[in-house]
Amino acid sequence: MTQSEVEAIAAELLSAYETGKLVEAPSARPGFDLDAGYAVEARLKELRRAAGHHSVGRKVGYANKAIWRVLKLETLAWAHMYDDTVQFCESNSASAIARNPRSLKIEPEIVFGLREPIIAQSLDAAAALAATDWIALGFEIIDCPYPDWKFQPADFVASFGLHAALVVGQKLKVTADIIPMLVGELPQFKVRMFKGKELVEEGSGKNSLKNPALCLAELGGAIARKFPDETMAPGEIVSSGTLTAGHPTASGDVWTAEVVGLQLPPLTLRLT
Repeated sequence: MTQSEVEAIAAELLSAYETGKLVEAPSARPGFDLDAGYAVEARLKELRRAAGHHSVGRKVGYANKAIWRVLKLETLAWAHMYDDTVQFCESNSASAIARNPRSLKIEPEIVFGLREPIIAQSLDAAAALAATDWIALGFEIIDCPYPDWKFQPADFVASFGLHAALVVGQKLKVTADIIPMLVGELPQFKVRMFKGKELVEEGSGKNSLKNPALCLAELGGAIARKFPDETMAPGEIVSSGTLTAGHPTASGDVWTAEVVGLQLPPLTLRLT
């Protein structure tokens, strides 16, 4: 696609983000592929910076290799998160406001805070954790600007990765002595999602590329291959893909995620 086409699509999607309107998925237009999606995402980052907001990290999508085969993806997809969409919750109970919502869903995820850059290829879980400062349980709120939640990976990337908000719970400091334990626990732990007092779903760490730490490693390598000048830096936050299905949510809902088999406390979120 031409640069003018990329800029036009970015402007349209930013308007949809700011107003809550629905728009046609860009993949309906000739020539809109994954590269075009990342070009739009980069332009949106420029526009957000011009409005006074900066990227604080990346969010992951398609953290499932079975989906890669179906959608003909070579790796996972990602998009930036921003200073006004990520909040930290030290008490493990928080409220979040979704701006201009259309059709929200909530997802529990493992969140990483980086101590060192991740740029090498084919890292194992231990090496990814060695570059990590902390991990936490988080809730990502996603929203879709496309009718009926119908989109392709390029559309996902172009629309902020559907990212609306991320709430990060209490951090667990990653030190060298606990890395072997985390390598074993991250693929095996369970997460239980409650809406109010009702158990909605039980997920697992294996749902994030079989291990959230491997998801982090895959993301670092994929970014380094595709955008060598945009590699992940110390201090960045990574939300590593949902551990359950995304569940529809709306203002007034109260959600709690409880973890079994990993040293993270429960996280409760009220959507306002």
